[in-house]
Amino acid sequence: MLEEEYQPRRKLPDHLKKQPEPERPFEYEIRDAVPADLPYIRAIYNHYVLNTVVTFDEQEMTLRTLRHKFTTARRLGMPYIVAVSPSGQILGYAYVFPWKEKAAYRYTVENSIYLGPASTGKGLGRALLGALIERSKEAGLKEIIAVIADKGAEASIALHKQFGFVEGGHMGKVGFKFNRWIGTVLMQKSLK
Repeated sequence: MLEEEYQPRRKLPDHLKKQPEPERPFEYEIRDAVPADLPYIRAIYNHYVLNTVVTFDEQEMTLRTLRHKFTTARRLGMPYIVAVSPSGQILGYAYVFPWKEKAAYRYTVENSIYLGPASTGKGLGRALLGALIERSKEAGLKEIIAVIADKGAEASIALHKQFGFVEGGHMGKVGFKFNRWIGTVLMQKSLK
């Protein structure tokens, strides 16, 4: 070995090192969903179907089923919104849907919020839920119900509490997915 190989390597002073680019801020716009968004919404939802217990669906949602749900919500004047990145990528979505089919329930809805896996933990769920509540008020709705899995969705329960949802009940072991029983937490917010 050469003598210089035994010498410690010289290091470039910090002020001369190339600095990493600062991380881009997490930016998005919330807007009404349009039919062209549905394939991306479906991809987000199906991620949760296949990998989590936050939805009790066990089969991937078809585009036809999603399109029917979307058009029904829109026909009833209910909000269905998406969060979109500056490049146009759908980052997450939220909507409300009739709680029950009976006419007396017409002012009560169930909410749903789903985020793309890379969009979690950045405040997007909070932004979508806030926008969804405001748009639900504007639509003349009176009560929002959240049905949340009692295991694996603790962040969703905490988020709903922050917006004034109160727990209305707990149903244990009503769903069976991934070879285990899951219950639901019912939460409610009045929009009066």
